[in-house]
Order: sequence, then C-alpha cells, then structure tokens
Amino acid sequence: MHLEVSKKADLGLRAVAHLFESDGRAPGPELAQSINTTLNYLPQIMKPLVVAGWVSGAPGPGGGYRLEASLSDVSVLEVIEAMEGETPDNQCVLRGTPCPAQEQCALHTSWVRARGALLAELNATSLEAALALAPTKGE
Repeated sequence: MHLEVSKKADLGLRAVAHLFESDGRAPGPELAQSINTTLNYLPQIMKPLVVAGWVSGAPGPGGGYRLEASLSDVSVLEVIEAMEGETPDNQCVLRGTPCPAQEQCALHTSWVRARGALLAELNATSLEAALALAPTKGE
C-alpha cells in the first residue's frame, strides 16, 4: 500500500509555497534552486500550475513566475491532482486495479472509507492553511 505524493507534486507544492513566501514572484533560477530542482525541469513542474491559472510565467531575463491565485481558494488536493492527474476512485488497495464487485478484497470497505476521509481532508485544506501548518526551515 502506498500513500505517497509524487516527487512532481511535492515540487509543485513547494514552488507555490516559495512564490507565496517571495511576495508572489520569483525568477526561474531562484525558484528552481529553492525547490531543489534543475532549471531545465522547472517548466515541467510549473506547467500544470500555469494551466490551472494559479501561476503565470514570463520567459526571458526579466521573466519568472508569479502567483495568480489566492492560496485560500486552492486546495491541497487540487494541486496534487493538477500535478498527478485525477485520483482514481476505484483502485483496490491490494491489487492496484479496480476491485471487482463480486470479488472485493478483504480491505475494500475500510479502504473506501479511509480513502474518502483522506481525500476530503486534502480537499478541505487550502494551500494557505497547509503553509501555515508547515514547519519553517530548520524545524
């Protein structure tokens, strides 16, 4: 059983956090360094955030990225799904494929409830609230 967020989603969340902490703007090299990725990989991280309208990007020496959304209006789940795709609602925790109705696994009912609670919590948690709860550097 894996309850993990992908590295790409983690980088996306960290990029938004850095923009928030940098008064909403950051040049690409600064942003890449702050989230510990390469400048070449940064556009792949930022594209889903730009497509969602939460961030804008401007190329060139004076360019960079700018936060466009209020972090109170964006949930943690929305960012994770923008980065990774929609969360499948029928994946069996044991098989990794949909649980057939006639052969549900031993954990099916518990997993459906637990997964629902997790997704509800991530959806109810705004990025603003998540950042307020996040430890600061050095903690």
